[in-house]
Amino acid sequence: MTPDADQTLRQAIIDGCRWMVSSGLNQGTSGNISVRCGDQMIITPSGVPYDDLRPDMMCRVPLDGDPDLTGTYPPSSEWRFHQAILRANPDQIAVVHAHPAHATALAIQRRPIPACHYMVAAFGGNDVPLVDYALFGSRELAEMATKALTDRRACLLANHGAIVTGETLARALWRMEELENLARVYTLAQMTGTPTLLTDDQMSEVIVAFADYGPRQNTPAADGE
Repeated sequence: MTPDADQTLRQAIIDGCRWMVSSGLNQGTSGNISVRCGDQMIITPSGVPYDDLRPDMMCRVPLDGDPDLTGTYPPSSEWRFHQAILRANPDQIAVVHAHPAHATALAIQRRPIPACHYMVAAFGGNDVPLVDYALFGSRELAEMATKALTDRRACLLANHGAIVTGETLARALWRMEELENLARVYTLAQMTGTPTLLTDDQMSEVIVAFADYGPRQNTPAADGE
């Protein structure tokens, strides 16, 4: 990757973080973004407010092996699940983690999102699964999240938040926005009655139709080093 492409990628990650805050998907220093870059990933640093982020603060972490945690700006405390998810899903370029209110509320109730709307298909199946609780940043959480995302592009983390992946950074951010809207609509539907769910056959039909749905904007790292 050329120096200019590297800077562009780092700035795109910062822009994505700030967009999540402005969209109400995240707040404070919660959440994090990583993007595949050859045999490494570039990930947001730990504990830095998004408005203060600079491209030089972004961290390079190997996809196989532990990162250097001694620098001025160590990688996000959640680097383990970013690393594990990207390593297990070579077709995915970006991982986005956030604490959107409605999705997190369902995660606190320990409830997955069922086939309440055809947009569930945007996440690769007939539901958005729930991952059991584990300490943030732990290997256990990384292992469970990676397993849940074997055949899905989103999951909820019990008492924590949500993770989505994307073939590009733009697609991952789009999925996070769609996930929060689904969580909100599902919550509203339950407040006013009993939601009617789509059948497996109906969802299978939608999943096929969704093969190329959503933004396809390229992420600078998508072409590798």
